[in-house]
Amino acid sequence: MDRAGRLAMVRDVTEAFDLHDLDRIMRAFSDDAVFDSPRGADPWGHRFVGPVAIRAAFAARFAGIPDVRYQEDEHFVDGDRGASTWVLRGHATDGTVLDVRGCDLWRFRDDRIVVKDSYWKIRTAGSAREP
Repeated sequence: MDRAGRLAMVRDVTEAFDLHDLDRIMRAFSDDAVFDSPRGADPWGHRFVGPVAIRAAFAARFAGIPDVRYQEDEHFVDGDRGASTWVLRGHATDGTVLDVRGCDLWRFRDDRIVVKDSYWKIRTAGSAREP
């Protein structure tokens, strides 16, 4: 798949995330794909390997933030790598209001995603500004 095809795939996956369409999302991932979530005990967050584990992680995100939306997204692809930036907004089931800037680093093989590595910047009320 060429650059334009991979870029279209990333845009389609992002739109599917916004719609909470797990089937559409998972069609883009390879059978040996890895999703590194932004949270976890390890330096890479929590790692999910394979479509069953990745789908469950995404389903948990939608369950934990039922109205989650990915907005203000921008994407680029170069060769077998890409990146996306976005703003995640929604309300967690515990009532927490989320307004998170984040990014995904993508790796591709042929016409599938093999790595989705996610990072979030979480704002906290009243935190001091850094110089």
